Amino acid sequence: MTGDKPLKIVIAADTYPPDVNGASVFGHRLASAMAKRGHEVHVVAARYDSGPSYVDHQPEATVHRLRSHAAPTHPTYRLCFPWDAQREIGRILDAVRPDVVHAQCHYMVGQAALREARRRSVRTVATNHFMPENLDPFLPFPRWFKRIVARNSWRDMGRIMGRADVVTTPTPLAARAMKQHARLDKVLPLSNGIDSSQYEPAPGERVAKADVPLVLFVGRLAVEKNVDVLIDALALSTTRPAPHLEVIGGGEQRESLERHAASKGVSERVRFRGHVDDAELRRAYLRCDVFCQPGTAELQSLVTLEALSASKPVVLADAMALPHLVDDGVSGHLFRPGDAAELAAKLDAVLAADEPTRAAMGEAGHRKAVSHSQDRTMRIFESLYRGACADDFLDNR
Repeated sequence: MTGDKPLKIVIAADTYPPDVNGASVFGHRLASAMAKRGHEVHVVAARYDSGPSYVDHQPEATVHRLRSHAAPTHPTYRLCFPWDAQREIGRILDAVRPDVVHAQCHYMVGQAALREARRRSVRTVATNHFMPENLDPFLPFPRWFKRIVARNSWRDMGRIMGRADVVTTPTPLAARAMKQHARLDKVLPLSNGIDSSQYEPAPGERVAKADVPLVLFVGRLAVEKNVDVLIDALALSTTRPAPHLEVIGGGEQRESLERHAASKGVSERVRFRGHVDDAELRRAYLRCDVFCQPGTAELQSLVTLEALSASKPVVLADAMALPHLVDDGVSGHLFRPGDAAELAAKLDAVLAADEPTRAAMGEAGHRKAVSHSQDRTMRIFESLYRGACADDFLDNR
């Protein structure tokens, strides 16, 4: 594929809005960016409820929703049977005749899309947003059996994604893990990207601040996010007036976390907002004093990039990709995963700083976010779609 002619792009994803998670958000942003660049975009994803496959015309793409089934161990995740996915995706590819298929996973939909694209000699790109260990909270098995599941998942990732023309993942850490566990030697670390301007205050814009110090968490309320540790830290904080916590996002752990906040005596200082629209999310970033991500399974953490874009200090767990997003002591702090006392101390340190110091921390974080330019990410994906190799970018990083 050469030249500047518009492309036909098929994005294959096991999760897509209205699902709320990092991979889903990225898939939507990718589709939107490619549509704005003049390409014809089709998304293939599991439907989020029961019923037959159907086509949904959205502003960013034609979304092909595949028949799916409830996962027995997860309250919202939907499964497509492999034989159904393969048949439906084959039919879609024959009708669309795409220039490239971009799989966002190596599970049911992604696997079927890569297989059917190869059968038709269509160029393929595969992006991994997922670590097999993310499945742990939803597998009702002993630890030794979960390790077997993880090893098999890594092996399958290598076998399935290894046949794609290009393989990418959001961070160098994830690329190293894929090389070690999935035996994938050429993985291009390519940030999901962020349009930092969306979270910057407009000239003259004033966002009302809370009367008390405000800590913000944004994300799915799942076990691996460790929001209980953040609630514990809130109870241990020595900042006065006592800080409050705003929690944006929903998930299977909400009721448990509400009970946990009550048991720690901080219910009146924890506000569970659930899902909010983009405008309200932006205001939440701008009005908080510090953002916290205590999760231990983050491949990149788009919400942290959003908080950095809003020029907010961050306190992050020293785990997975999060250390790459903060310069400890400059734009925020890291804490030992699961250590509520240390997290409380780091939050207190940020909240005790004067306004110029916090502003300087926020500015340093904003510079980090700008380095993850979404425009650069989309330009590289567009080049990959047109035939560029991973080596073209690996050699120049």
